[in-house]
Amino acid sequence: MANTALNKPLEDKTLKGTIGKYLGEFVYGGIDGCVTTFAVVAGAVGANLDTSIIIILGFANLIADGFSMSVGAYLSSQSEKKLYSKHKKAEYWEVRNTPEDGRREIREIYANKGFEGKLLDDVVDVICADEHRWVDEMMKSELEMQEETKSSVKIGLATFVAFNIVGIIPLSVYVWDRFVPVEHGRLFFLTCIFTGVGFVFVGILKAFVTKSPVLKEIVITLGLGSIAAVLAYFAGFYLDKLLG
Repeated sequence: MANTALNKPLEDKTLKGTIGKYLGEFVYGGIDGCVTTFAVVAGAVGANLDTSIIIILGFANLIADGFSMSVGAYLSSQSEKKLYSKHKKAEYWEVRNTPEDGRREIREIYANKGFEGKLLDDVVDVICADEHRWVDEMMKSELEMQEETKSSVKIGLATFVAFNIVGIIPLSVYVWDRFVPVEHGRLFFLTCIFTGVGFVFVGILKAFVTKSPVLKEIVITLGLGSIAAVLAYFAGFYLDKLLG
């Protein structure tokens, strides 16, 4: 599911470059990666499955779900670009073939903004003097559409990378246990702690991207992850009892 607030280009000078430009996609992928993998682990623990099965299910989820999300992000970006291009072509046709209608629309747009008299006439003349500027104004003010300047491939890649980097956190304790045994009763407890730290980190990044209060985003991210884990845990627990 696409999140428009997260996909808006960042304008902070401190985040120029590829990392800053695609930070929204990284946060989006990271949240989903952590939530879904933690839910898989919680469900498996609820069903009292062996640690090796938890690792298999977790990594299968990372690869398959991460790929699915990245493809979805890529296709969504491509669809937005095609839709924008389609409407832009239609606006160029209107400007070139029915300029009176297009000029009237520009006048109405700026009249609604409070322009009037000679100032309104001057603004309309300046905008309509250049067809590219004219069309751009129609796209923004009439259709409320912004051109997507980010690479669809990089959007998908950022989503996939984040999904796997953050999503591996709930599995890290179980992987570590394969090399350095951890007391079985502490495995899921440590997983919750590590995952909670991951949620806090992603929540901070999300607050930075969306310009929202940090504490609010941390609480929301932790809350969503916890709810998903609890639901998955009890689903696994009761299904194990039902089918066992």
